Amino acid sequence: MTDADLLTRHIGGDPHAFGEIVKRHRDRMWAVALRTLGDPDEAADAVQDAFMSAYRKADSFRGDAAVTTWLHRIVVNACLDRMRRKSVRPVADDELIEAAERDTPGPDQTAEREVSMEVTAALKLLPADQRAALVLVDMMGYSVEDAASVLGVPAGTVKSRCARGRAKLAPILSHLRNRTDLSRVSSAKGAELRDG
Repeated sequence: MTDADLLTRHIGGDPHAFGEIVKRHRDRMWAVALRTLGDPDEAADAVQDAFMSAYRKADSFRGDAAVTTWLHRIVVNACLDRMRRKSVRPVADDELIEAAERDTPGPDQTAEREVSMEVTAALKLLPADQRAALVLVDMMGYSVEDAASVLGVPAGTVKSRCARGRAKLAPILSHLRNRTDLSRVSSAKGAELRDG
């Protein structure tokens, strides 16, 4: 059953349909929120807010985009709302390590964890709009057009936000460019940093 079918069933009163949507997409939505907010607790709260909003507003889904795109937009908006409402508390080093371990499971991926923590810390220095664009395009692998759809802005705006964000991140993360131990970094940004 497709996501759109499940959403239609949810709107029609099926008590289990929305739970299946959540089960299918919660991990990816949490990854978007974590990369956007940089704090596991704030990310979890944002995802919860987003899924509650999606549950209540399911009948507003027009079907002109994929359900996942619609959910991403709601998650990103929930993150941006949390950032606007209050300053996200600083993340302790042990929380970043824990989040990186959850995000990149495996036996010994110390180099990847270090890079993930550095990128997460650097992203927190960016304005929310640039951070959201970079997370979607460079870290989650969305096309500029899909990211524009998620963020509800023109593609050109996403391109300029990404360009400005990358320009701000370049001097902060320049020491990662020539590291030889980045061959296993899985994010698009890690590959971009590795390949120069």
